[in-house]
Amino acid sequence: MTEIIIAVIALVGTIVSGLISAATANKVTSVKIEALTKEVEKHNKVVERTFKLEQRVEDMDGRLTRVESS
Repeated sequence: MTEIIIAVIALVGTIVSGLISAATANKVTSVKIEALTKEVEKHNKVVERTFKLEQRVEDMDGRLTRVESS
């Protein structure tokens, strides 16, 4: 009978430990996902700004070509 009680206590301890471990891992993963999301947003803003700058350079290059050919 004592062995059964010890086995049940060990089972409960294992389950509780697993749940705590899973919850902690979930929190860490959420924090990392949030950080990566912020980095992706920064990257996307840089890409958008670069695209706009490339368009402006193309426009200026066209204007310069027209001025030089006049």
